[in-house]
Amino acid sequence: MWKQWLIAVVLVAAGAGSAVFFLAMDSSSTEQAGEEPRASKVSAVAPRLQQVRDEIRSVANLKALNAVELTTEVTGRVVQINLEPGQKVSQGDVLLRLDDRQARADLQVIEAQLADARRQLERAQRLRSNNSVSQSQVDELVTAVSVAEAQRQAARVRLENHRIEAPFSGVVGLSDISVGAYLQAGTTITTLDTTDRMEMGFAVPERFVGQVRVGQSVIASSPAFPDEVFRGELVELATRISELSRTLSVRALIDNPDGRLRPGQFMSASLTLQEREGLVIPEQAVMIRGDDKYVFVAEDGVARRVSVATGSRMPGLVEITSGLTLDDAVVITGQDRLSTGDRIEVQSNDQAIPENRFARTVES
Repeated sequence: MWKQWLIAVVLVAAGAGSAVFFLAMDSSSTEQAGEEPRASKVSAVAPRLQQVRDEIRSVANLKALNAVELTTEVTGRVVQINLEPGQKVSQGDVLLRLDDRQARADLQVIEAQLADARRQLERAQRLRSNNSVSQSQVDELVTAVSVAEAQRQAARVRLENHRIEAPFSGVVGLSDISVGAYLQAGTTITTLDTTDRMEMGFAVPERFVGQVRVGQSVIASSPAFPDEVFRGELVELATRISELSRTLSVRALIDNPDGRLRPGQFMSASLTLQEREGLVIPEQAVMIRGDDKYVFVAEDGVARRVSVATGSRMPGLVEITSGLTLDDAVVITGQDRLSTGDRIEVQSNDQAIPENRFARTVES
């Protein structure tokens, strides 16, 4: 019997202890619920004025300002080569010469025939003064001289065609031709490109056509030279918009004094439409929900949501066209957990804005 009483006492004591514990927990929860929530720690920056440009970015391809494939116009054997890949040549330089002995001999024959035709004409004209020859004979000799002169000109052209000259100043490309090779007419010798200035072609979306004009500045970059910027100027606009892509083809000239850029190279082009001074903030501060863009502003330790309108974007920055002033403190970290009216504690943090690796490749 006494064992049953002992078990009952233990159970009653355990029940009483549990009740006291739950009552204490409920009291603690009630006290915590009555406390004010802790302030969220955030970082904030003030908007700043900066030069802002409206620009169009597009992929582009480079072309030589002048480009040609040099080919032979006659058949013959190579007797002289004056070209090296990458060599700069001037207009009129002889790059290759074919065996022209036969052409020279043909020219000499025709020149001799022309000289004889002129002597006969002079003799006939003297005899014509005393009516020793008829006028028709003189006319025949005049025609013979004219034919001989035309034949001489044709022979000179055939002789010149045995030489391949540079039609303009430029850089010579690769060549597989050797001295002694027998070439057929139309054989490609090498390429010749003008590379001091390069032509860069790209497309502009139709909605920007009204803002594009000749003379606007162009900035270009290449994966081959990631840390360099190449500058140019818009020089030509197409007269038609592509019905397929709804874009306008444009061309710019890019300076290439060192010859590092090459025809056919891929480029990233940026066309500046206009420049102005605008209000900018770090792009990480802007929150987007549907069509609404907003930021949080710190005011007397409290967060306030502000709707904003954005303009141009730059590496790590975005232009604010309405909604903010220079005196506002814009929250840039922790804003994804905030609501209007939340208590916040603004802290200074030099690492709040991460370094943007794209900012080095595009000048602001």
